[in-house]
Amino acid sequence: MATARLARTGRFVWSGWAGLAGLSVFAAVWQAGHEAYGSFILPAPAETFASVVALLAEPESWRIVWATAGRALLGFGIAAGIGTMAGTLAGYHPAIMRLARPQITLMLGVPPIAWIVLLMIWFGNGVGTVSATAAVACLPIVFIAAAEGIATRDRGLDDMARAAGLGPIRRLLRIGMRQMLHTLFPALVMALGTAFKASIMAELLANAGGVGEELAVARANLDVSLALAWILLSVTALITVEYGLLQPLRAEIETWREAARPWGVRR
Repeated sequence: MATARLARTGRFVWSGWAGLAGLSVFAAVWQAGHEAYGSFILPAPAETFASVVALLAEPESWRIVWATAGRALLGFGIAAGIGTMAGTLAGYHPAIMRLARPQITLMLGVPPIAWIVLLMIWFGNGVGTVSATAAVACLPIVFIAAAEGIATRDRGLDDMARAAGLGPIRRLLRIGMRQMLHTLFPALVMALGTAFKASIMAELLANAGGVGEELAVARANLDVSLALAWILLSVTALITVEYGLLQPLRAEIETWREAARPWGVRR
């Protein structure tokens, strides 16, 4: 078990080279844009990274970034929990799915900025508004993924498990949930990014502190380099949560998929 986990960790770390290559291409395009339009429109990557280093030297900057991350994660956690449970229920009951689909379409059609305005009216300019905005923005994504994962499950496996004497709960945990995770985890990654974006937008509009308020200050001062530095810090926090929490969790839960890979077949 420990050897298998170590091998998965090694493959995961080694796959980071592809990500670094993609980031290098992005930095090259960024540098080309800087050379074409100048520092006032698009500061150079080196200039922006210098601003990032300056921010990281201040303890207050760390507090601001993690405050935003905490609000985003709170909203994401609420949406993940409610969306997964409701989506699972809807996947097993088509009537509930037919009733819920118009509501989900309605929620997806309302832009996050509209939710921010409504939540500011209802709850004021506080942390609750930021987290609630993130939760409302993420909920439809998680619900649809969970519901579709359950609805498209292999029903033959359910019949086999029922014939073997497994009860409804064990069938859900051992068969339904495992098939659902194939669609749920990509949706959770998307929902996590949505939570961070919605949280920062809510902080900016509601003056609720965090990275959003710092972006508003940078905008008022026309400091593009500082604004890009805060954006990089928020994206770094997002990547840290995704690859430090979601992806390792997915690797641990989906170890059974290793057998489908050429190097994972046991003979």
